[in-house]
Amino acid sequence: MTASEIQQEIDRTRERLGETVEELAAKADVKARAKEKAVEMKAKAQGKATEVSGLVKGKAAGVSGLVKDKATDVSGRVKQNQAVQRRWPLAAAVAGVLAVGIVVWRRRKT
Repeated sequence: MTASEIQQEIDRTRERLGETVEELAAKADVKARAKEKAVEMKAKAQGKATEVSGLVKGKAAGVSGLVKDKATDVSGRVKQNQAVQRRWPLAAAVAGVLAVGIVVWRRRKT
């Protein structure tokens, strides 16, 4: 080997050694790696939050529709029950008047 070949080999070795040191330094930089991981996790969490928000809104809309339907149904039943409750006193009054009329009619007949 000539001196120039040896010098070239030394230069290549230094370059590879420099790259290796940079890689090791990047792995050893825990603070930088933690920041990168935090940014990654934050983006992932925001994506999940958006996804969950969409699902919750969809479920809420479905539940809201069911609640409105049930409320309408219950409201109709309450109105129907109120109408029936109003008829009972009227029916009782009619029955009372009819009973008094029958008694009066029987007494006159005898």
